[in-house]
Amino acid sequence: MQALRNMIRPWSSDARLDGKTVIITGANTGIGKETAIDLAKRGARIIMACRDTEKADAALKEVKDASGNQDVVTSRLDLADSKSIREFAENINKEEKQVNILINNAGVMVCPYGKTADGFEMQLGVNHMGHFLLTYLLLDLIKRSTPARIINVSSMAHQWGTINLEDINSEKNYDKQKAYSQSKLANILFTRSLAKKLEGSGVTAYALHPGVVQTELWRHLNKFQQAAMWVAKPFTKTSVQGAQTSIYCAVAPELETESGKYYSDCTPAKCSQAAMDDEVAQRLWELSCKMLSITWE
Repeated sequence: MQALRNMIRPWSSDARLDGKTVIITGANTGIGKETAIDLAKRGARIIMACRDTEKADAALKEVKDASGNQDVVTSRLDLADSKSIREFAENINKEEKQVNILINNAGVMVCPYGKTADGFEMQLGVNHMGHFLLTYLLLDLIKRSTPARIINVSSMAHQWGTINLEDINSEKNYDKQKAYSQSKLANILFTRSLAKKLEGSGVTAYALHPGVVQTELWRHLNKFQQAAMWVAKPFTKTSVQGAQTSIYCAVAPELETESGKYYSDCTPAKCSQAAMDDEVAQRLWELSCKMLSITWE
């Protein structure tokens, strides 16, 4: 019962973010938009990184109106295209003096088989590879903005995932649920490796499960799954509730000395054994670098 109460009650803190700059991917809808509203209320400059500029402009007005903060901007970012990611990062590195918080929030879920502009399986490409490249390209600026935080929105679905290093793009066999779980497991393994590499730099990294949230991500579920979700709706979270753990990881003062951990309902959570496999994490890191043609020691 207590756990249910904790899940429904928003996490509360009066922590301010005046003078800080926050980038949130996929901030035009769902928990990304609610995270943007909350952090804007705390005084941060918000950069909403979105693929759909029309939806982003509508959400921008909403975030400004709801937060009373006018220092909110949108910038186009398509995580399914490394050219777009590089253009976005180049613009940020040129225009912004600092990036104190990066929230890798955008994602696709159980979609039909498709490939990104770079030939990656869509869920792996957007949920992991896109954010991996974005973080790499912004890291020097983030390091100059310490104390800084990098937050990766994962999912409890990682528990059903394995990293198939031999067929990372699911070309031999595609199961949309397995591909989604693989991408969410990759988020946690990336966070673990990143935290180790950033030790002592003043930049910390966190992964989280937002909860089962009523969002647009449900659109690719089949009729049976959608019906099951409808039955489960009283136990699912609204976007405001789903955003709480992202907000917690972004602002909680007690997390300043923590890094590399996984959170759910604004508290440390248990992740799967596979999500703690540092050897697979390192191999995934190396493979990601190779696929993106980058060197990131």
